Amino acid sequence: MLSYFFRRLFFVVFVVWGVTFATFFIANVVPIDPAIAALGDNAREEQIKEFRERYGLDKPIWQQYLIYMGRLLSGDLGNSLRTQRPVAEDLKEFFPATLELSVAAFLVTLLLGVPAGILAALRQNKATDVTVRILALIGGATPVFFLAVLLQYVLARELDLLPVQGRLDGFTFPPPRITGLMGLDALLARDWAAFLDSLRHLVLPAFVLGLFSAAILARMTRATMLEVLSQDYIRTARAKGVPGRAVVFRHALKNASLPVLTLLGGLLGGLLSGAVLTETIFSWPGIGRYVTQSATSLDFPAVMGVTLLVGLVYALINLIVDLLYAFLDPRIRYA
Repeated sequence: MLSYFFRRLFFVVFVVWGVTFATFFIANVVPIDPAIAALGDNAREEQIKEFRERYGLDKPIWQQYLIYMGRLLSGDLGNSLRTQRPVAEDLKEFFPATLELSVAAFLVTLLLGVPAGILAALRQNKATDVTVRILALIGGATPVFFLAVLLQYVLARELDLLPVQGRLDGFTFPPPRITGLMGLDALLARDWAAFLDSLRHLVLPAFVLGLFSAAILARMTRATMLEVLSQDYIRTARAKGVPGRAVVFRHALKNASLPVLTLLGGLLGGLLSGAVLTETIFSWPGIGRYVTQSATSLDFPAVMGVTLLVGLVYALINLIVDLLYAFLDPRIRYA
């Protein structure tokens, strides 16, 4: 197991290096001068020259990449051209908001997708199964922006039940920043007003972000459960008088968990990296909104920093999923 872990860890490092290589050269083949993009069309030639020398843009591209990797290995992601701050500080400020939203959306995915898939499999070809399949089809086909605007109009404007933007109301004082997760920081500070207000702001974007993943998960859970429920050992367990709940949760669900776990890993990574549209619509101050603003202002260091972070998160999630296989299935052993 330990040797397998180090092999997978080496693979993670290789993937992250591949991400840096690809993003760096893609950013440099874009037919736009970063100096002019940062300084504006009215910048003087002396200013453009100074900017290029300061950031090493006057050197060959392979030297720029070596300089970039040297700074990266020392923890320096460069400076954002838009915020004029180190990219690492920007990510430290904005990533907790995305993490909070993604974890909440992941809980929505689990709470909706897994029970719906199990219920549909147990009621195959009945009204419950047909209803779940139709809802999953609608949830997977509905565009995120349409669902977000629709729920904002109904729940916020017409019914006035939930807020539509931000993480807190303007009249609520934010708790002291400890982790950057607004709800957790409010709990640690025992600020119940801020905690409840952060939950109200989190409900709508988390539901919008998690609904698409829940639809996919429900269909996958249904398919794997149907396959497992048709196996001989399930029929044997039922013939021996094993209670139905034990058959479903102890035998069927456990054996159907590996494909579902693989899907969950991909969905979690997708939630962390795919919150761009949701964060923009709900004015959620996360890395999705940050990278959107950086891309529109041609802030290449910020875009590369976010891409590197997302690639690292994806690789680590896949590593964790692979290691969990051995705990869920005793037949799997990593020599």
